[in-house]
Amino acid sequence: MELAIILLMLLIVVAIGAIKLSDGGVAFPFKRKNTLFTQVECTFLDLIEKAVGHQYRIVCRVRLTDVLALRQNTDKKTAKHAFSRASGKHLDFVLCDKQTMSPVVAIDLVHAAGKDGYKAQRDWFISGALDAARIPHLRIKVKSGYTTKDIADCIEAKLAPIKRKTPKPVIMGTHNPDNLDKRPTRPLRSSRPAAA
Repeated sequence: MELAIILLMLLIVVAIGAIKLSDGGVAFPFKRKNTLFTQVECTFLDLIEKAVGHQYRIVCRVRLTDVLALRQNTDKKTAKHAFSRASGKHLDFVLCDKQTMSPVVAIDLVHAAGKDGYKAQRDWFISGALDAARIPHLRIKVKSGYTTKDIADCIEAKLAPIKRKTPKPVIMGTHNPDNLDKRPTRPLRSSRPAAA
């Protein structure tokens, strides 16, 4: 009788062990979050959508490595170090071109409240990496009272220097941005009739 109880207990222990091992030893201690974004992020996302949603697609919480690629001639050691530093970084919002989905401007929210604040100190690695890739980096301080126009003006001010560098052609096919420096800077001949 005692032997039967011991065998039965041994069988139960083996069954429990088999059940634990059948899932590969991986536990999934997860539950669904109530919200994907904080209240501040939701409010700011709404402001961005109203300000420039008709012009750009807004992508939230983007890894820096999703926006940047390494240059082809980078040596392996430098590439590995840069990629490992960039892989842990993320951007709060990225505005992308609607057709090509290429990044146009990166936006980070800066929240100074709390012990250290949220991105209160500028991350020079992120700023330098985005600057090297020629993607404007906009840091906006979190505060109440922003209007849609405030956000649109802020984004437009950051994009204005880029828009000036690549002017849109008046007639498609006749404008060559490479010849900007070769055109005359003053009239060659006066347009007034010569005085007699």
